Amino acid sequence: MSLQQTNFAEAPKAPPNVMIIFGSTGDLTSRKLIPALFHLFRADLLPDTFAVVGIGRKPLNDQSFCKHLGKKIREYVGDSFDQSTWEKLSQRIHYLQGDIDQPSTYDDLNQLLDTIDQQRLTEKNYLFYLAVPPSLFGGITDRLSDAGLLQETADDWRRVIIEKPFGHDLESARKLNHRLHQHLSEHQIYRIDHYLGKETVQNIMVFRFANGFIEPLWNRQHIDHMQITVAESVGIGSRGPYYEEAGALRDMVPNHLLVLLGFLAMEPPNSFDAPAVRDEINKVLDAIQPLTPEQVLQHAIRGQYAEGLMPDGKSIEGYRQSPGVKSDSTTETYAALKLKMDNWRWAGVPFYLRTGKAMPEKYTEVAIQFKSAPRNMFKNTDTESMKADMLVLRIQPNEGIQISFGAKVPGPTMRVDTVKMDFSYVDYFGNKPATGYETLIYDCMKGDATLFKHADTVEKGWEIVQSVLDVWNALPPRDFPNYQAGTWGPQAAEELLNSDGRRWRRIRTNNH
Repeated sequence: MSLQQTNFAEAPKAPPNVMIIFGSTGDLTSRKLIPALFHLFRADLLPDTFAVVGIGRKPLNDQSFCKHLGKKIREYVGDSFDQSTWEKLSQRIHYLQGDIDQPSTYDDLNQLLDTIDQQRLTEKNYLFYLAVPPSLFGGITDRLSDAGLLQETADDWRRVIIEKPFGHDLESARKLNHRLHQHLSEHQIYRIDHYLGKETVQNIMVFRFANGFIEPLWNRQHIDHMQITVAESVGIGSRGPYYEEAGALRDMVPNHLLVLLGFLAMEPPNSFDAPAVRDEINKVLDAIQPLTPEQVLQHAIRGQYAEGLMPDGKSIEGYRQSPGVKSDSTTETYAALKLKMDNWRWAGVPFYLRTGKAMPEKYTEVAIQFKSAPRNMFKNTDTESMKADMLVLRIQPNEGIQISFGAKVPGPTMRVDTVKMDFSYVDYFGNKPATGYETLIYDCMKGDATLFKHADTVEKGWEIVQSVLDVWNALPPRDFPNYQAGTWGPQAAEELLNSDGRRWRRIRTNNH
């Protein structure tokens, strides 16, 4: 059972273990991983028999490494910070200076872990977190294996967490999985996606399968279409070199949006255990109709932002003016897809996916539009304002659920308008401090892989977008940049839905 399926007070502590972080002096460690451990430690979900080892090239020791982290953690945990908790956690943090390309580093790591095991009674349970570029995944696992650090026994476990991207196309994803499987069993590999640590993403299964009034409506007879939006309000900033290689499609769709789609469209699993849930998600990805080259031209939209103004008046320079970006770059910063499925539940229902940089708002949501009810009984009334019922699952910010439906406007005449019922997690459950990584790290320590990606899921995701990548590589865009920063993307994305008689949901974070 996942951490967020129960209250913190009811959740058992994680078992004894050492979390070893490669890339420990990087941004991800100080911004997400250490704050997540802080929150878990404060919630009393980490055992006394727990320790952290950071590995890096910088000439630091335990004290200077903790001092470095201590300067950052106050900023990233905000009001939830307290000095006592940090002091207790920092006593369990160690640092190993070394070159991850050198076998001697892994010999030193072995010796350090032996010492920690004796001091902390961590029972030789090791969680290796690879907070490094994907190009280093294979080399690190090779050397961990050579040092005997990946071999499990009946009395201990060894697990490896890797960050996205899991490859940059189908072929590279297959090669990466093959290389990892040379040293690790699939049950030891935890491919992390921080979007799956969000409350609302996990609540999709509870909302669908635990409420008797929802599941009977969750099919082609009642749902007209679904929209998945992942919008970011920032430009590319200093990530130009990375983004030139990735682009919006590679960066977001196979790794985030398609797995989210899997949770939305899957059949009820036999249980919430990892194998059952993963099997149902894979069935969804199998059912998605691959786009032919001709369909890519119609159902896949790409865009790149030009200089523009954000709603707050702040100016964002164009993508091509960003550091590390070619002046004539054809890399997309926006991608939208129309997908359909070949299965009984969703036959004929389109799924629209969009993601982009430099959007007016930072916002992630799922919008489910239901089919309109027959309106013949309203033929003599004002029905122009009647809109189709819609269910919105807000993932960030302000996680929650909103339902909009028609209601009579008070007065002597029959007038119908759209009203909204809105549930916010913060209002109902309180604002529990979180980075999105707490649940995922805790689940990995517990050995629960439900929210992590199986090798098959990764490859199926790349299979779905591979035809789009092939067409876009063969036919460079002629109209880039084709949308201004501070807008909701290129006009072609609007036409993608307009041609079906639909439209994107208008997102306003201050007025849902």
